[in-house]
Amino acid sequence: MKKLKIIIPTNFSEQATFAYLMVKKIETKIPVDVHFVHVMSVPDTITLNSNGSFDTCGEVDIQYLQKQKISADQQLASLVSVHGEQVHTHLLAGKITDSILNFSEAQQADLIVMGTKGSWGMKEKLSGSETQAIATRSKIPVLSLMCDRSDLTIKDLLLVHDFNSTHQLEISLLQQLLAAFNSTLHLLQFVGEDVEKVKPELIKKMQQWANQHNISSYECHVINDVNEEQAVVHFNQKFPIDMVVIGIHEHHGLFNKQSAEALINHLFKPLISLRLN
Repeated sequence: MKKLKIIIPTNFSEQATFAYLMVKKIETKIPVDVHFVHVMSVPDTITLNSNGSFDTCGEVDIQYLQKQKISADQQLASLVSVHGEQVHTHLLAGKITDSILNFSEAQQADLIVMGTKGSWGMKEKLSGSETQAIATRSKIPVLSLMCDRSDLTIKDLLLVHDFNSTHQLEISLLQQLLAAFNSTLHLLQFVGEDVEKVKPELIKKMQQWANQHNISSYECHVINDVNEEQAVVHFNQKFPIDMVVIGIHEHHGLFNKQSAEALINHLFKPLISLRLN
């Protein structure tokens, strides 16, 4: 079975620990290669060279940065001490989102796993989430979660997709999870019109999609709702699922940037974001 190269961005918080526990759950069925990445957020005028020293053309307190680096190096070393030599650690400097995305692509990673605190109301409007930004920009699948889900069974996965769309999902990761955990994939499309009128044709397209991607264990669902976020919430209340899978594109597709960010912030289920081409 193909080993998954997994990137875990860490700020040494509880949420990063939740991400690692999720990876350990995946590792019970799929071999993994784990890379912890910590990014020191610094201006563009500062770079971290191969010798581990900072270069800058601006007026910056290099000694302060070096102290911060020493602390980060120590915490990264403690991750190896706790989790074993099989995990890899990396210290980067720059803009957090850009650094993680560039590093993940350079490493040809298969998955980025991130913990998120979530947010509601005015806090959500005032503060952005790095998890949101990475999920909506990444070409690599992103798995986000809010809490410890080491008890997860990964038996029922929900794929929310527009099966009328000509845009394609990159689902190799999803296929690997389904096969490894012998899971059932629930295909869901929400509509803002009479369900019975459009359901037969949509079910047919879902079946064709599943056959095209060699998915044998699946169920089809078409529901009426106000938007995609509410469709996921209401479906989960009726048919409890273990994990949600969505396709994201900034400009088109069932899940646009705003609706995807809302789910990442509000859903108490692990969420896998796939690139929609």
